[in-house]
Amino acid sequence: MKKKRYLTMVPLFLTIILFLSGCVRRTAEGKPYGFIYEKMAVPTQNLLEWISNLLGGNGNSYGWAIIIITLIVRLCLLPLMLGQMKKSTIQQEKMGRIRPQMQAIQERQKQAQTPEERAAISQEMMALYQANGISMTGGIGCLPILIQMPIFAALYAAIQYSTELVKTNFYGINLGSRSFTFVLLTFAIYMLQAWLSMQGIPEEQKQQMKSMMFLTPIMTATFTFASPAGLGLYFFVGGIIACLQTLLVNAMRPRIRREIEEEMKENPPKPVATPARTEIKATEKTVTETTTKNSVHPKQNQRRNAGKQNRR
Repeated sequence: MKKKRYLTMVPLFLTIILFLSGCVRRTAEGKPYGFIYEKMAVPTQNLLEWISNLLGGNGNSYGWAIIIITLIVRLCLLPLMLGQMKKSTIQQEKMGRIRPQMQAIQERQKQAQTPEERAAISQEMMALYQANGISMTGGIGCLPILIQMPIFAALYAAIQYSTELVKTNFYGINLGSRSFTFVLLTFAIYMLQAWLSMQGIPEEQKQQMKSMMFLTPIMTATFTFASPAGLGLYFFVGGIIACLQTLLVNAMRPRIRREIEEEMKENPPKPVATPARTEIKATEKTVTETTTKNSVHPKQNQRRNAGKQNRR
């Protein structure tokens, strides 16, 4: 179930890449135009140039301007990101408390013989989640990504179509072209963030999360590969801030765990009855018995037909 939640982010990232690559059009002479370029890219270019001039207007000032914009954006999103990470941590801790019941249901789901029985057991899992106040999404949300999407579009177009930024280097890296350095750095920083997010959780949960810890780093590195280095710098700095956010949540985890333990003492994990599975088996048994009773042996049919002919 957790894998499915993470995999739903793949189409979202692909949509963003397609959106950014096709949101600015060009005239026959090659001049960019359109809403994204005129209303978002041009103001972003002006903002970058203004911040760069404040920093001295030297070769590295454009890169530092991108870093400053990244810091402003991430600081504005910090309360939302921390809130979502805290919710996700609470959901992980709650799921750890009901894991024995979840495993029992999962085992029965593997042994289910009919689609009806599998559907009933899935409903039972949902009922277990609802009874214990666990969200089906696990506290994972796409809102921070959606909020940043216009910023992605603005920075992408501003860097891609800026004559100044195309010629600008940041410590030897051209900000207007693809940079394999930032692809590797972005992958590494988000791998570190994924590793940090697994610290302090039970070993069993770690084993389940290990298969998915590469997903976000790979997607972000792919996005960086398809973008100019200026946007790669934005992702890399954003990854550093994400690591700091994860460290803050890890520091909060012991307090969250104590709160959940106290809550569980007052309201222990609620088991879920399994009437659905029993009802399905009873229904199947009833249908079988009814079919058997209503079916008539061929020899009995022959005897009845012979008796009717004798009476005639």
